[in-house]
Amino acid sequence: MRWALVKVCLAVTAMVVVAFAVPLGLVVKELARDRAFADAERQAAAIGPALAITTERGRLQRAVASTQAGGDGRMAVHLPDVPGDRGSGYDLGKSRAGKGQVATARRLGRASVSGVPGGYALLQPTALSTGRVAVVEVYVPRAVVTSGVTTSWLVLAGVGLALVVGAVATADRLGTRLVRPAERLAGAAHDLGRGELGVRVPEDGPAELRSAAAAFNAMADRVVQLLAGERELAADLSHRLRTPLTVLRLNAASLGEGPAADQTRAAVAQLEREVDQIIRTARQQKSHTPSGCDASEVIRERMDFWSALAEDEDRTVRLAGVDRTVRVPVGRPELAAALDALLGNVFRHTPEGTALAVDVHDGGAASNAVIVLVSDAGPGIADPDAALRRGHGDGGPGSTGLGLDIVRRVAESTGGDLRIGRSVLGGTEVRIWLSLNGGGPARGGERRRGRKKTRKRAGTAPG
Repeated sequence: MRWALVKVCLAVTAMVVVAFAVPLGLVVKELARDRAFADAERQAAAIGPALAITTERGRLQRAVASTQAGGDGRMAVHLPDVPGDRGSGYDLGKSRAGKGQVATARRLGRASVSGVPGGYALLQPTALSTGRVAVVEVYVPRAVVTSGVTTSWLVLAGVGLALVVGAVATADRLGTRLVRPAERLAGAAHDLGRGELGVRVPEDGPAELRSAAAAFNAMADRVVQLLAGERELAADLSHRLRTPLTVLRLNAASLGEGPAADQTRAAVAQLEREVDQIIRTARQQKSHTPSGCDASEVIRERMDFWSALAEDEDRTVRLAGVDRTVRVPVGRPELAAALDALLGNVFRHTPEGTALAVDVHDGGAASNAVIVLVSDAGPGIADPDAALRRGHGDGGPGSTGLGLDIVRRVAESTGGDLRIGRSVLGGTEVRIWLSLNGGGPARGGERRRGRKKTRKRAGTAPG
C-alpha cells in the first residue's frame, strides 16, 4: 500500500510538473528572443533621426558609433543609389546580411529578421530626406537570443524535481501512517495465533483501521474469556474424577498380591497423576513450552506397560530404532499420552493376536525431524480423514474420537503433523512427524521435502 501511494503521487506530480514546466520553458525562450530583437529595433531606431537629416558618410559614421550596437561593430547602414546615378549608394559598417535580403527588406518596407552565420540580422527600412529608403542592419548573436534561457530551464527543472521529491516524501509519510497500524494489526493477529493472549493493538490511524483495531481487541478479550472458561470447565470435570478414582484406588488396594493386582494399582496411580496434571495444566494462565524428552526411553517405558496385555492377547510386538537416544521437543507426559492413545486404539479396535510395531526414525540434522510409526496388522481404518477429525467418534462403540486428536496436537506443537495410511503389516500405520525446529509451524513445502528425504533414508512406505 505504501509503495502504491508513492507511485501514484509520483506519477501525478510528474504529470503536473511536465504540464506546467514545458510550456513555461517555451515561454521563457520566446521572451528571451523577443527581448533581444526588441533591443535591436531600439538600436536601429536610434539612427533614424540622423538618416532623416543627412546621408553624409562622416556624419553617419559618428551617429552609428554613438549607438551601442555600432560601438560593438554590430550595426550597418545600407544606402540606396541616387536615381540616375548607379553606384552612388554605399554600405556603412560591417554587414552580415546578403544583398538579396537587404533588397527584400527595402522592397517590403517593414522590419524583418534573417538568419546569418552566428546569429540573426534585423533589417529595419528607414526613410531618407530625399525620399529614398535606407536599410539599417543590426546583428544579433545567437548567444544574445538565448541569453538566460538555459539558466531559466535549469531553475524550472530544479523546482520541478523539488516538487516531485517533496510530493513523494509527503506520500511516503501518509503511506506510513496508513501502513503502520495495518502492520501492527497483522503482527498482533500472528502473535494471537501463536498463543500470546495478552497482545493488543493501539487504536490509532485512520477511522477504518481504528475500528478494525477495536474489533481485534474485543475479539482477543473474548478469546481470553472463552479459554479461561474452557480451562475452568476442564479443571472442574477433571476434579469430578477424583471420587471414582478414590474408589478404584481402594478397590485396587484390596486385590491382594499378584501381577494383575500390581498392574491394576499402577494403572490407577498413573490415572491419578494424569488427572492431577490435567487440573494443573487447566489452571495455568500461560502456555508452557516443554523442554523435550528422549523418545526412545518413553517408548520403551510405555511398551513395557502394554507388553503384559499384549502377552495376554497373544500379540507379536516389534520395536525398532529405540536402542539409542532420540531427543524430541515434546514433554514426557505429552508423548506418553500420545503413545498410550495410539496403543490403546490398537488393543481396542483390532482382534486378539494382531501383531503391532513401533518404529522410531531419526533423520538427524539433515531432515530436522523425528518420525514415530505405530503399525498393526488389523483391518485398517476405512476413512482416515474422518478419524482425524476431533470428536468424530468413528472408532466404534466406546470411542470418542479424541485419541488421534491428542496425537495430532502433540505433533503440531512441534510444527509437524499426523498421517494415517496402510502399514507394511497390512493394517493401519499412524505416522507422527515431530519437527526439531523447536516449535512453531514449519512451512509446508520444506516439511514435505523433509518427509521425502527421511522416508527414503528410513526405508518406510508412505503413510
